[in-house]
Amino acid sequence: MSRKIKEESRARVPISQRAEWFDVRPVPQDDGPNPVVPIAYTDEFTETMDYFRAVYLADERSPRALQLTQEAISFNSGNYTVWQFRRVILEALNVDLHEELEFVTGITRGSSKNYQIWHHRRWIAEKLGTDVAGRELVFTKEIFSQDAKNYHAWSHRQWVLQCLGGWEDELAYCDELLEDDIFNNSAWNQRYFVITRSPLLGGLEATKDSEVAYAVKAILAKPENESSWRYLRGLYNNNLSSLSEDPRVASVCADVLKSGSDYVHALNMVLDLLCRCYEPSDELKNSIDAISPDSCSSDSSLAQKVCHILQIVDPMRANYWEWRKSSVPV
Repeated sequence: MSRKIKEESRARVPISQRAEWFDVRPVPQDDGPNPVVPIAYTDEFTETMDYFRAVYLADERSPRALQLTQEAISFNSGNYTVWQFRRVILEALNVDLHEELEFVTGITRGSSKNYQIWHHRRWIAEKLGTDVAGRELVFTKEIFSQDAKNYHAWSHRQWVLQCLGGWEDELAYCDELLEDDIFNNSAWNQRYFVITRSPLLGGLEATKDSEVAYAVKAILAKPENESSWRYLRGLYNNNLSSLSEDPRVASVCADVLKSGSDYVHALNMVLDLLCRCYEPSDELKNSIDAISPDSCSSDSSLAQKVCHILQIVDPMRANYWEWRKSSVPV
């Protein structure tokens, strides 16, 4: 137990000794006559929840009940019933939700992967409206500085953008995140979310050309990064026919193959295109032939050669590539 928790425990006055609670009879937890694996709750937790059950069953919507939910949350911030009843009390007492947002912000910093906390935060933001959009976006940035892939924070950020606004600088923020870490798949996902959902950018068709150029640049920088390849596919809604019609796709594959760096994802892309009857350029054919091992039969089709290379350079999925080889065009 940390020093802070120990100090708080010593300073805490038991609820049963507080004058404002003398009129309440606590309701113990009923685990039945013979609980199989009883949980060893602390005395403080047990007392707090016993009193919480009492006010909850009485549907007491008072300042003392609100304070009690705060104590209960301090012991277990994942208790859905406590949070739900706190919201009922907040509405009944018409509490300033800006103060409640401050309260939940402090808790979020210490438990940023707690679903109940983010759900409560969204409820508050929805009540306060567009005035807190900027604040919420700034707060999620704070969380990302500690954990760039925090799912709950990303979900909250997307909700804020869609419901409260704040799209103006979002694509630039994605640029910033990807410049810091090009492997950040959450930032790639957010970038796609922005170009397809932002009312300021005109949709995927309006941004496709520049985004393809962005993806190609990212691929050339780090060919081993699957996220940028997936992003490129997403720009065409994974439609391989559309991918094959854009010469930049085959060109980046050829460039990666010629570079001699990690080309598993480039070969995977080429294989998918070949399986859709794509007619490769001489440049691409030569790039594949240049890395084709001697063990590859000269009678093999180009697609079969690609599968053979992938079996060697991607041994973890060798059986998969063997299976693919059996179904490619000959």
